[in-house]
Amino acid sequence: MPATIYLHWAATPYSWVRSGLYHTIIGGDGTVHRLHAYSIDLPAHTWRRNSNSIALSCACMGGRPDPWTIPPTEVQLDALCREAASVASSWGWREGDITIQRVMTHAEAASNRDGRRMHDNYGPVIWGGTGERWDFLQLSKGGPPTGGEELRGRIRRFLAAPDGPAGSGAGKPGSASSAAGAAPGAPVRLEFRRATTMSARGETLAVELDANGSSWALAADLLALYEIPYEWDASRRRVLVGSLDVVPTFRDDQVQPGVGWPLFEMTLQNGNAPVVLRGILRDNRAWCRVLEFAEEFGISATFEPFTLLERRGG
Repeated sequence: MPATIYLHWAATPYSWVRSGLYHTIIGGDGTVHRLHAYSIDLPAHTWRRNSNSIALSCACMGGRPDPWTIPPTEVQLDALCREAASVASSWGWREGDITIQRVMTHAEAASNRDGRRMHDNYGPVIWGGTGERWDFLQLSKGGPPTGGEELRGRIRRFLAAPDGPAGSGAGKPGSASSAAGAAPGAPVRLEFRRATTMSARGETLAVELDANGSSWALAADLLALYEIPYEWDASRRRVLVGSLDVVPTFRDDQVQPGVGWPLFEMTLQNGNAPVVLRGILRDNRAWCRVLEFAEEFGISATFEPFTLLERRGG
């Protein structure tokens, strides 16, 4: 089966995030939670269609008894389509490749609308199905049953944007992309104010301070300092980490595209490749927030001055 992107809703509140079900979950405020590497198959997101595919899901439609009391938000749909466009771009796809054969809603997949007879029709009743899955049949309550084509249209527009998917939309509300003077829809690049050093495990670590006061360091320097084995996968912009004692927290404040820099992700090499953290690429080098790295890898820290100590149990 050719590579396919499946678009879901999770039938949950906006804040719901759980690993193991979808590669990425988008919160109601547009926050993108990349939970698993896109290079691996997850077992149960789209029946009989889990191989050579990825699943993107919006945390929404969890209202009871009416799911539409928690509808998809505009910023959520925007982030969903931007993420799909980013994946498509990384695979070398163009606007013309965004067809129902390659990008499908769960409603369309459940009803075999791509022409592949993969299973019995468990999709929307209006398409002859049992009604079990109707994700994005409509994008709003009472709207037309054209959600899939509307989403594909948005994805095509992101792919066609001059700066590509990463530069074609703002981050979540309140991010740097809403700063005064910015072009509409264009993220403002996070500024770095000065270079300095800090103490980490008794050694001097070079860091950069951003405009928000956060410290950033080269991922390679941090991993080497704590003797954590890793590999750099340039084609997928990933740092593959070999540590066996890391349990990712899937944090709400992970780095978002609104920082205006190309992103990379740090994933575990084992199991279903959960994402540990996301960082940025500056001068073709991978940088991550120092405190986030410490928290994810169980490294003790003290403040005033900010200092990294040893890994707890590592």
